[in-house]
Amino acid sequence: MPSGSSASGSSSINIPATAAAGGLTITRPPQTATSYYKIAPSNSITFGWNFTSLLVTPTSLTVSAVCENGNTYPVGPTDGIIPGTATQVVWDLWAYNQANPATPLAPTSYTLEIWGDRGRDALATGGQLSSNMNLKFALYSPASYTPLSSWTCAGCNVNGALSDYVAHPAFVSLVVTFLVMVLSGYSLIRQALH
Repeated sequence: MPSGSSASGSSSINIPATAAAGGLTITRPPQTATSYYKIAPSNSITFGWNFTSLLVTPTSLTVSAVCENGNTYPVGPTDGIIPGTATQVVWDLWAYNQANPATPLAPTSYTLEIWGDRGRDALATGGQLSSNMNLKFALYSPASYTPLSSWTCAGCNVNGALSDYVAHPAFVSLVVTFLVMVLSGYSLIRQALH
């Protein structure tokens, strides 16, 4: 396989017409399930990947996190622009929020987007990097500390919980079924004794 060259370098490379589109495969975190990350001090995320079928190495990569509400955030310490040969980026969520109080990261779902020099929406082309928008992840903020003496359990109110059960249609159906069963049994026993 020929080695790649910089897209902006003076050397050129002949890409065979049968070459597969270049891409990258996310290796960290595993894509088997949605990963959740805490927005807290000293809690960074590392995103890692491998390049596949890449014959032309991009000069740089752009890495962004797109929130489900459409807001886009640059990932990493360099405003989302990293060298084209990079295979990972580390993102300090807490530091980002401290540096950007007007546009902090929200505790919600995100999509990681990575693309090269040809842009986010570049068509898949043999040997050249195609964008990757396959990784979903979520962020959350830890609850602030509450002393035990001040803590209350919202779902622990026995009177409130009982009224929820009594008003539930399944509970009403169960009570009616039990009453019908008892009254029918009583009626059958009375008839058998007479």
